[in-house]
Amino acid sequence: DEEIVLPCHLSPRMSAENMEVTWFRSQLSPFVHHYSNGKDQYGQQMPEYQGRTELLKDGLANGSVALRIFSIRLSDEGQYSCFVQDDIFYEEALLELKVAASGSAPHISVEGYQDGGIRVVCRSARWYPEPEVLWRDLKGQPLPSSSQTNSREASGLYETQTSIIITENSNQNLSCLVRNTHLSQEKESTLFYISDPFFPKVNPWMVTMYVILVVLFGSFGLSAYLFKIKGKFRSRKYNVIRQTLTLSSCVSLSPLAVQATLDPDLANPCSVVSTDESVIHEYQHTEFLQKQNRFYPAPCVLGSKGFTSGRCYWEVEVGNKNQWVLGIAKQPVIDQGVISPTPAEGVWALEHITNKYWALTSPKSPLDLLSGPSKIGVYLDYEGEKVTFYEVTFSGSAPIFTFSASFTGKIIPFFGSRHVEFQMSPSPTRVPSRC
Repeated sequence: DEEIVLPCHLSPRMSAENMEVTWFRSQLSPFVHHYSNGKDQYGQQMPEYQGRTELLKDGLANGSVALRIFSIRLSDEGQYSCFVQDDIFYEEALLELKVAASGSAPHISVEGYQDGGIRVVCRSARWYPEPEVLWRDLKGQPLPSSSQTNSREASGLYETQTSIIITENSNQNLSCLVRNTHLSQEKESTLFYISDPFFPKVNPWMVTMYVILVVLFGSFGLSAYLFKIKGKFRSRKYNVIRQTLTLSSCVSLSPLAVQATLDPDLANPCSVVSTDESVIHEYQHTEFLQKQNRFYPAPCVLGSKGFTSGRCYWEVEVGNKNQWVLGIAKQPVIDQGVISPTPAEGVWALEHITNKYWALTSPKSPLDLLSGPSKIGVYLDYEGEKVTFYEVTFSGSAPIFTFSASFTGKIIPFFGSRHVEFQMSPSPTRVPSRC
């Protein structure tokens, strides 16, 4: 808990040990703290300060009558009076106490499409007083926000939310900065460049047809007809947008798409891959699939194709399984076997075991996921030297963890269970098969 010392002393300096000292807010009684006859008096103390005040008696002999307040609250903010008197004189001094709180680091999320661009939202909580919020570009120049709201929590602290619309032409690295003016403290988070395929595209043929219709028809009937066409166009565009956002199979973040399939030859002896190469089951008998070029001993299955360059995104439906592991690995890990699933060994992955989640760093990094994700997105930027995992929901996606690494050679996707005792539910883990 935070505490504060309110300073007050006599000038010229003289002993205050035998004087009467009263700290109060708007009136002498009830008081914040009272000292007389050589000891503290609590008879008429304000209830909200009971057990939270202390007159620093070490300084009384030198004329210091400073007051310490423990467990600072927002309600403690405001004006205080330091009143000192004896049989001959009395004097009073005023102090102003300002309370401030530095909140959480901003959280940036991509919320969806709006006004021909992508709506990005920045949220932060537990600030006091109301913070300043600012979007900035890579050079630190301010960017206009499309909306901003500040709300007060039950605790009295403030939560802020601001959004910005990013278009394909204005796409750039940007950051969200939240500043406490009382403390001169600020916290900032950065959103990196959004790949062009995520931006909505307008069909030039549809635009041309729309213009021709406007020129040819100027009546009310035309307006109704255009409204109908516009509705169909929006519906079609929404379906395209939704397909792009869900990325139901492995979709390269360049204009090209690749198919996400599983390789039966690279399955663990405890795993069986379905005939369409999209489903993994666990099997109890090791006489099946006895080839040795597998990710052994973990019951995992590897992608049939790897990556040696470019950027790629794919999603894995983990469902409600109580144990799973998924990520990417270097080709030599497959050929030689994995000693320890860490970046140093050529494995970049997330692990889930009974409501606990980790990034497989060395040591493991615990992940704060309040609700268990049913779908995980993986974004590999080979030349950018990073791989990012996302929690994918119906409303959008949010980053979970990012590994930074200098990739060499072929990188292979994998998923399954790191633990042999893992039991599959009746619904197997799937990688959707269509692009």
